[in-house]
Amino acid sequence: MAVLAVFLAGIFILLAIYCATDPLGHGPMTKFPGFEVYHAELPAWSELPTVRDSENRLQRAELRFLNQIQGPESIAFDPLGRGPYTGVADGRVLFWNGESWSDFAYTSPNRSEICNPKASPLSYLENEHICGRPLGLRFSKKTGDLYIADAYFGLLKVGPEGGLATPLTWEAEGIPFRFTNDLDIDEEGNIYFTDSSYNYQRRNFIQLAFTAEPSGRLLKYNPTTNETMVLLQDLQFPNGVSMSKDGSFIVFAELSRARFSIQIWSLSIILFLLIFSNFPPQCRLFRYWLKGEKAGKSEVFAVLPGIPDNVRANEEGDFWVAIHCRVSMYAYFLGKNPSLSKLLLKLPIPAKFHFLMLVGGRLHAVIAKYSPDGKLLDLLEDQQGKVVKAVSEVEEKDGKLWIGSVLMPFIAVYPLN
Repeated sequence: MAVLAVFLAGIFILLAIYCATDPLGHGPMTKFPGFEVYHAELPAWSELPTVRDSENRLQRAELRFLNQIQGPESIAFDPLGRGPYTGVADGRVLFWNGESWSDFAYTSPNRSEICNPKASPLSYLENEHICGRPLGLRFSKKTGDLYIADAYFGLLKVGPEGGLATPLTWEAEGIPFRFTNDLDIDEEGNIYFTDSSYNYQRRNFIQLAFTAEPSGRLLKYNPTTNETMVLLQDLQFPNGVSMSKDGSFIVFAELSRARFSIQIWSLSIILFLLIFSNFPPQCRLFRYWLKGEKAGKSEVFAVLPGIPDNVRANEEGDFWVAIHCRVSMYAYFLGKNPSLSKLLLKLPIPAKFHFLMLVGGRLHAVIAKYSPDGKLLDLLEDQQGKVVKAVSEVEEKDGKLWIGSVLMPFIAVYPLN
């Protein structure tokens, strides 16, 4: 019995040393030894959206271009209605001519064989900073130029003929962009865009989400003066951007302020909720006023049921919000208890495991539609992730939703009628 006790004690000590030192580098923050975890604001329970799509309508979507494209984050159609155009994981912007895909544009001047097609979107992460990663795409209706938010090369522009995109801006107030994410254009040609972090790059997006670091910014680029202005700073993973129909405000998504509150009484309940619960922590849409008496001010536009990505307005002025998935109670502890979060992130638990806990064990896409005053108009889901597992952007065109995802090898198309 004594021998067994000594043996178990030895195993416990070795396990403790392993967890404390992580000699094999399995922990998600191994490459960021000085990382900090920040508090996320939490709303009252009464603010939680409770709407569900009981019909799982996204399961009716058609999967197009399966395995022909990898990680189509953003989808755009040019002023003549041609397309779609989409940015993919190997750094190219592709164009669908009605019969096949062709190369349209590049964001990196350093492309080589390491950028050649690979098996999955995640296979490109290691070389994204070399090959480029086009995220947000927007066409100028006046000039036909395509504006690109590339995660590593900043804000760029390419003409209607395509080719190597021209950099427009890559820093603001002396601080370089590290994670340029999405953009939109106003009637005067000004570009509004997000830099999700000036510390973490896109290939470390999971770490940025875990830490909720407030290093993101909302910015404006003036093509006439070539000036870049910081509109808002200290944001936690700002993401999608979309102009209102009348041009009076922009809407942008903020990811890491996962929001909800609930009373917890015992460790057993905490563990149960961590493992089995699927309460939806929230992120928010914000409205930043460009015109009127509130110009220059921001306010909460809508509280979301999950992790948002891009935002796109339709012709009526309503906003489609791509929501990767609803997230589990695990996200509550990452946001509510920074000290506990930091401890967990130091353990030799791979980032993939943390991410699965964050999303409730499986990917499952959600799409929400909001009116110009922030009212929820519709919500579509694939709760089991059978067809549309994840979504990064929703573009409405000709009665259909074109659905892209940075994680998937296809574009899903959902008929609204």
